[in-house]
Amino acid sequence: MSDTKQGPVAPMPSLDAMLPPQMALKAESVGVAKAEMGWRNTLALAVLAGAFISLGAVFATVVTAGATDYLSFGVTKLLGGLVFSLGLILVIIAGAELFTGNNLIVMAWADGQVSTWRLLRNWGLVYLGNFAGSLATVFLMLATRQYEFGGGLIGLNALTIAAGKTDLGFMQAVALGIMCNALVCLAVWLCLSARTVTDKILAIIFPITAFVAAGFEHSIANMYFIPMGLLIKATAPDSFWQAISRTGADYPNLTWPNFFLVNLLPVTLGNIIGGSLLVGLVYWFVYIRKRAR
Repeated sequence: MSDTKQGPVAPMPSLDAMLPPQMALKAESVGVAKAEMGWRNTLALAVLAGAFISLGAVFATVVTAGATDYLSFGVTKLLGGLVFSLGLILVIIAGAELFTGNNLIVMAWADGQVSTWRLLRNWGLVYLGNFAGSLATVFLMLATRQYEFGGGLIGLNALTIAAGKTDLGFMQAVALGIMCNALVCLAVWLCLSARTVTDKILAIIFPITAFVAAGFEHSIANMYFIPMGLLIKATAPDSFWQAISRTGADYPNLTWPNFFLVNLLPVTLGNIIGGSLLVGLVYWFVYIRKRAR
């Protein structure tokens, strides 16, 4: 018999969730990597994220179309939030750059690992890419004429969602944006503790379902919801309006200026405050500041 020499056995990877101090260090390293990524890859991944979030919005629009005729308001919102989670699941697991999630780069910025220029460069590129991906999805969905399905119920729901978002007051939209991205960034933060795909999906579902069900405002999702309503209003054939017993005049506040000034601007400001200040800088203060000092 010959002796067989065995090399050192590699340790089994841990399946235990990371603890918050480890999560903070991981968030910092991820932020540095995102800030240093080349502009082409950043922009391409941002376009994907805009499309992914739009797919979640499409899913939510379909599932909640006509639902209030049979279900309570709360249950309808719950279902919409649950299926909307698809968007962030795709962003996190498939890999993409989402403006609202990238607000957590402030943790690396506050620690001096990322310059202000790199931070703003990332946010600017990702925001533009998200907008491009969302609009591309809007035009593609418009070409499908899917909004006419169900006797026009899907289109009616899209118009109702978009009109409701352009009816908000400025400070109301800021506050709704703050609450939204606090939950979105908490979902991303929880994903940093995950070891498996299943962990990540479970970490995403509840915070995202909560923000949608509560009616909070997400700037990137609104890049799909509101333009979709605007373009249905502008291009839908007479047969669609007859089917839903409405006209474009029933949505007077659904305009492009209101999209940018009444919704997108204040919601974006709110998202930055909610994600950067209420989540990113708080966790930096607790877990990274002392280590750096």
